[in-house]
Amino acid sequence: MSYDTMAYSAGSATSPLAPTRIPRRDPTPHDVQIEILFCGICHSDVHSVRNEWSSFMPTNYPIVPGHEIVGRVTRVGSAVTRYKPGDLAAVGCLVDADGTCPSCRDGFEQFCPNLTLTFNSPDKHLGGVTRGGYSDSIVVDERFVLRVPSNLDPAAAAPLLCAGITTYSPLRHWGVAKGKKVGVVGLGGLGHMGVKFARAFGAHVVVFTTSPGKTEDALRLGADEVVVSRNADEMQKHAGSLDFILDTASAEHDVNAYLNLLRRDGNLTLVGAPAKPLGVSAFSLIMGRRSLSGSNIGGIAETQEMLDFCGEHGITAEVEVIPIQKVNEAYERLLRSDVKYRFSIDMASLKSLP
Repeated sequence: MSYDTMAYSAGSATSPLAPTRIPRRDPTPHDVQIEILFCGICHSDVHSVRNEWSSFMPTNYPIVPGHEIVGRVTRVGSAVTRYKPGDLAAVGCLVDADGTCPSCRDGFEQFCPNLTLTFNSPDKHLGGVTRGGYSDSIVVDERFVLRVPSNLDPAAAAPLLCAGITTYSPLRHWGVAKGKKVGVVGLGGLGHMGVKFARAFGAHVVVFTTSPGKTEDALRLGADEVVVSRNADEMQKHAGSLDFILDTASAEHDVNAYLNLLRRDGNLTLVGAPAKPLGVSAFSLIMGRRSLSGSNIGGIAETQEMLDFCGEHGITAEVEVIPIQKVNEAYERLLRSDVKYRFSIDMASLKSLP
């Protein structure tokens, strides 16, 4: 059985997002039904809507994007034990995984070969593909629902479900802590979260940006130092001094310039995804036993850990809240980097649609 709910979808790579109605399944015994209050806009939403990742993740239309979801539980299945109606809950990038592969058994569901993404993945319940958070409500297996600390602003907490965990996970994995010197490349939707987390972990934080105008904001967000990366002298001052670098830049850039800032055994982790392959000099790695790696969101347990950490430290994203009717304009602004630092859609605006 299923029910209809309001949503915004795109019918093709060149179509604007527009109002529609979509089906959602009635909760099974292990499901949680959530009224969506806010949904963040992620850059991957834009890539997916415009089919820009067609080579490895082709888009199935019509598409309902959105995987930074915060809402209120409205119904639970008969076997659900962790949630009850009225709870503030969240859903991130994943809504299912096989639960049996080595990655799932180790708590890394994001690397499961049979994972189900929140949108644009095969939907084993209703057929077709999964539909995301640009909608009134969503039904998700209890195992993939997360609890949101009550002291966090729901609108500003929504981007934590992707931008938050994408930056938290590698900082945690590489042992960022007090006494470490950490670089954050780029001060956008991901970078600003990286700064907040690195500061909360107690590290000395250096932001690298191509925009001198972002210096004041970087310091406000928690950076100890700001380096304009186009200034070779400023870059040279930090040569061989950083324990870890979180590279959030999605534009083409010289990664070797940053690898050379690492001290012996330092690591640079990519979380941005430049369209073209990066040219990496072997000597940038060999001279200092440095390493280059990548990271992709986090598992469910780690995502809950991140949300709890945010509750303890009062960390949320910097957001501009918009009605759903401005989502197409927001996509264009996002491509111009015209947002500080993340859009969060107020889903109450869907109720004003006919």
